[in-house]
Amino acid sequence: MNAPAVDFVDMLEAESNLDLEFKANLFVGYEPATPDNCVTIFDPPGRSPEVTLEGNPHFYRPSVQVRVRNKSYLLGYDLISGIVRALHGRGPELWNGTTYCSIICTSDPALLDWDANGRARFIANFNITRRI
Repeated sequence: MNAPAVDFVDMLEAESNLDLEFKANLFVGYEPATPDNCVTIFDPPGRSPEVTLEGNPHFYRPSVQVRVRNKSYLLGYDLISGIVRALHGRGPELWNGTTYCSIICTSDPALLDWDANGRARFIANFNITRRI
């Protein structure tokens, strides 16, 4: 099973209107110094898996954080909002052998901070229910 952030890369690349490409302006787990305008996906702690009476987890409930960095506040906010529109409420869908039963945005896009180079950074958080 992939980390959810890896599957989110594929989901976001499939959204052609977002114009995101892995390792060009879309990254997993580490935000590089360049390019100025990029999206990074992280795997923060999620919720515990659901366990049946037989003791087998059937549904996993991870979280994903999407961070957008942009030199323009308005363009950065527009991109994070587009990502939320593309992902919120999706499911059930199959990605890389994993069924994503639901993807729910748990917060409005929010300004995280301005980095040392004067670029705005926005975040949005998602709760996921998935099964293998």
